Amino acid sequence: MKARLSQRSARTRNLAPQTRNPGWTVRRAHSLQIVQSRGLAKLGWLVHGFSTRPGGESLLGGKHALNLGFTDWDEGERVAANRAKFVTALPARKTRLVTLRQIHSDVIHIAVAPVADAPKGDALATRIAGLLLGVQTADCVPILLADRRQRAVAAIHAGWRGTLSRIAVKALGRMRMEFGTRPRDVVAALGPAIGRCCYEVGPEVAQAFAAQFPGAADWFDGPFDQLAHGEEPLWLPWLTMMPPGHVPPPPRVQLDLRAANRWQLLDAGVPETQIDVSDLCTACRTDLLFSYRREGAKTGRMMAVIGVRS
Repeated sequence: MKARLSQRSARTRNLAPQTRNPGWTVRRAHSLQIVQSRGLAKLGWLVHGFSTRPGGESLLGGKHALNLGFTDWDEGERVAANRAKFVTALPARKTRLVTLRQIHSDVIHIAVAPVADAPKGDALATRIAGLLLGVQTADCVPILLADRRQRAVAAIHAGWRGTLSRIAVKALGRMRMEFGTRPRDVVAALGPAIGRCCYEVGPEVAQAFAAQFPGAADWFDGPFDQLAHGEEPLWLPWLTMMPPGHVPPPPRVQLDLRAANRWQLLDAGVPETQIDVSDLCTACRTDLLFSYRREGAKTGRMMAVIGVRS
């Protein structure tokens, strides 16, 4: 499926440099801007943050950028320097970063120590102090969870495949098994990601969500009901300026990944007042964030991190 980028909506086109959502703040340190959840920031025993684009050692489009992912176009030394700068700015100097080889799955790992060969998966959980769990994104939803009672944390990467397979709920379940986590004790933060305004997907995605979630229509704009049931929207060629024989593009809808993940957390028992959802769209805000959908393969990676302080 090759999804296309929709036009930006008027309501998201002119956002201020920092988030307007009262549940979020922007921390400025060492020339970096780090987005933080107020709910998680209240928990003094943990450290967390969502990185942004400005202020790093990488060069992208003639500007310095904080690329935190090892990509083909960037030098490994610059990425390592960016990661060190980000961790220092959090600040989380006494932590060790643990990451994954992300594969758009529902695989969850319990972190006990950093490893040289990062495991394949899309979520990490731990309650070991001094470990900083990190997931990389450039449009997908970064989700951070913190169990206030057991002092356990998780970092989750949720694209449409992970969202469809309920990776956030499965991470909660794994935390319950490993740490005794109860959903009512969890504080969650869904960070900057591509918004409904910009995330077009095809019929196969709409149909997959309709099959899994009875209320999925709430997360889509466009002819969702028709696509979900395999119907083509009515197309009247004589009412268009298209030449005879022209084949119209396949119908598409726009998906709100953060709304879908928020609903899943609520359905699992996380209280509504304990879920912070960022309103920053990666595709709208390429001045502040990276977006694979808008910029293509030559873009950077942001990182969402969370850890228990030593």
